[in-house]
Amino acid sequence: MENSGGSAQDTSTPPLEGVSGGGTSYGWSNGEVHGSGYLRGTVDPTEVRTADLLHVWSMPSTANVGQQEMPRPMEPIKLLAARNERESTQIALRPKVSWAGSGIAGVAQIHCTDLCSTSGDRLVVGQSLSLRHVAAILGVPDALVPLDLPVSQINLNPMETSVIWVSVDVPTEQPPGLYEGEIIISAMKEDTLSSVHGLPKFERHQIHSEIKSCLDIVGAIDDKPCEDVVERVKSLSATLQRVLLSPTFLGCCSNNGSSDMMDEDVFNDLSVQLKLSVTVWEFSIPVTPSLPAVFGISETVIEDRYGVEHGSDEWYNALDQHFKWLLQYRISPFFCRWGNGMRVLAYTCPWPADHSKSDEYYSDPRLAAYAVPFAPILSGSDAAKSSLQKEVELLKTKSHWKKAYFYLWDEPMTLEHYNSIRSMSTELRTYAPDARVLTTYYSGPNDAPLAPTNFEAFLEVPNFLRPHTQIYCTSELMLGNRDDLVDDIISEIQADNGEEWWTYVCLGPSDPQPNWHLGMRGTQHRAVMWRVWKEGGTGFLYWGSNCYEKATVASAEIKFRRGLPPGDGVLFYPGEVFSTNQLVASMRLERILSGLQDIEYLKLYASKYGRQASLALLEKTGVYQGPEQYTSSHMPIDTMRAEVYYACRF
Repeated sequence: MENSGGSAQDTSTPPLEGVSGGGTSYGWSNGEVHGSGYLRGTVDPTEVRTADLLHVWSMPSTANVGQQEMPRPMEPIKLLAARNERESTQIALRPKVSWAGSGIAGVAQIHCTDLCSTSGDRLVVGQSLSLRHVAAILGVPDALVPLDLPVSQINLNPMETSVIWVSVDVPTEQPPGLYEGEIIISAMKEDTLSSVHGLPKFERHQIHSEIKSCLDIVGAIDDKPCEDVVERVKSLSATLQRVLLSPTFLGCCSNNGSSDMMDEDVFNDLSVQLKLSVTVWEFSIPVTPSLPAVFGISETVIEDRYGVEHGSDEWYNALDQHFKWLLQYRISPFFCRWGNGMRVLAYTCPWPADHSKSDEYYSDPRLAAYAVPFAPILSGSDAAKSSLQKEVELLKTKSHWKKAYFYLWDEPMTLEHYNSIRSMSTELRTYAPDARVLTTYYSGPNDAPLAPTNFEAFLEVPNFLRPHTQIYCTSELMLGNRDDLVDDIISEIQADNGEEWWTYVCLGPSDPQPNWHLGMRGTQHRAVMWRVWKEGGTGFLYWGSNCYEKATVASAEIKFRRGLPPGDGVLFYPGEVFSTNQLVASMRLERILSGLQDIEYLKLYASKYGRQASLALLEKTGVYQGPEQYTSSHMPIDTMRAEVYYACRF
């Protein structure tokens, strides 16, 4: 399906959204699927071409590649990317035979080379090029587990397709041009895997002694004169050089430190060599996102799962890790916890405004908007509101104050809720008249109707909340499949008075409209941001990115919250679940990043040809026409991006 044309309405809807559906490419079969030519028995991969043991092919980043995905022809991978952009693709591996005797089909080794241009510039493995293994969540491919670089190994199961997610991050200063390299895949024997445990005892002892000697040299540097330090570094270098030139590491030496010039004994003509090229364009994606996308991170989930005490050093470190990690996705994170009646404490920086970390957070150019808490972060009470006033007065003196907003209440439903927003905003505006208050809503107060119908009452909310809200953030659920209703909403927003219209998704809308539920199509995930662009929203909010069920052990199984579609409120996973200490992104989060990057392309096009031309481009290329009419194929996306480039490069 991912390589076919047609609109979303032409595709079949999943049998159970988020668990076993969301398009084809899953192969949900209860019986065994035997690929043609599948053989059993012991095979020596050092004597047989990897291509005879493995199917290898590539798929676009919008494809959901399940365990029963059938092989396709292998073709070179060609990516297009601006500077400061991430582009991703997928490599699928499916055994033709078993060559291991331990219940798995075999082991595949994946080696990445640097991507090089004819002028000698590089996109370096480990810096610009990364690999992640796609893991299933509820049987759906989603978690992206980091792999070692430049060489990694994965186990392959009989009659199952395994997937590697390949990402290329192009630095802002990267010279434009064509960059080429290879991903080399080799079938490996289990008993010949690289492991220090496989070395003879005397070699292990020798390496241990050499490394210990290096540590001793480094440990004795403190308080030494500069001349002594230089001599010790020279000695350290000589020792490391001796270790690397020992027989143990023969065949691992590289040319000038480059990982793409490995000894021919390591990768020979038995391997599958998949060509990877990236065309880097002249223009750059702006460092500061044009569309503020503010996503929540639950502080209580972090506290429970990682066992950190609220306000402790470990707590600050954990929040800091999450904040910095999520910034790479063009997202402006905020931490949050909920009180009674959906009152929410939202804040971007856990440190006070006079702390050095505060300026580090708020001045980061990747941050498009930041939340300021209405109540003290550490107490969560109203006892120290005077401290908030001091915080705000200090923040108002900063140039980044224009990025500040206050998120006081999540989806008010009753007159009491709405009046609480009015009361808090009134208090806040006594010392910050220019403060921006954000309110999310999908209806007016249900116990005091503002109009005869639900939609009319919904349209009356800005009049009811003015001047106590400046950012009116509405659910896409209210529009259904009628984007013609957008004009009615925008007509109620007073943009000349600094008011904005933002949108959000959560529990709804559901299939076939764009959302980020597990099991939806890849283009359905990416289309959330296409919809934002077409409707003309100036910001976007997502309620939670780590809001899975409570657990008190970091490595505990991930469980989605009851009553919500699988994936709702969860866009990344704790690494400990996958035996890594890194946070693990979902495929959905990567597609969100792609959608946010698409907005930058469309904005560039609109800056030259006008907004209406950008909307016409979305429709002409078949990318997006409406909430139920968007591409199910990846090709229109690349067509649109390429057209933007060729139209705007001069």
